[in-house]
Amino acid sequence: MKFFLKIVFVLVLFSTPSCKIKYSLSGASIPVEAQTVSVAFFTNNTTLGSPTLAQRFTEKLRDVVSSQTRLGLVSQNGDLQFEGSIADYNVSPVAIQSTDLAGLNRLTITVNVKYNNKFDAGKNFEQNFTRFADYKSTENINDKEAELVQEIYRQLTEDVFNRAFNNW
Repeated sequence: MKFFLKIVFVLVLFSTPSCKIKYSLSGASIPVEAQTVSVAFFTNNTTLGSPTLAQRFTEKLRDVVSSQTRLGLVSQNGDLQFEGSIADYNVSPVAIQSTDLAGLNRLTITVNVKYNNKFDAGKNFEQNFTRFADYKSTENINDKEAELVQEIYRQLTEDVFNRAFNNW
């Protein structure tokens, strides 16, 4: 009887049709046909931001995509493609303590991302993603910028990844 059940199990297992979407360990849904991904260099369209903002974002997005998918990273014309720009970099007061003094300042960064999926045009998008980080107004933005940008980019790349691969 056990032998018969094993045979039935094997037959059912191999007769089940395969799915068109492959799921990675990160939960991302990636077309089976897709083998490569390209992340073009993002441009910096801000007037206040550091000249290295675009380079750092591009590298962070490349790292996230290559570490969380099975796709090979290519320089251009990937099966799945990302491109875009740093659209805004803004520092503003958010917690006013007295008439002219802010308790906290907020660094806000917006990136515009265009995503192209060669296998499913319905997944293509162009969208702005915005994230921020607060810091004490007694601290100098130049001293805090690297730390704040790192945290904002972590959040932004997670948002972009989820939108592209998890339909969020």
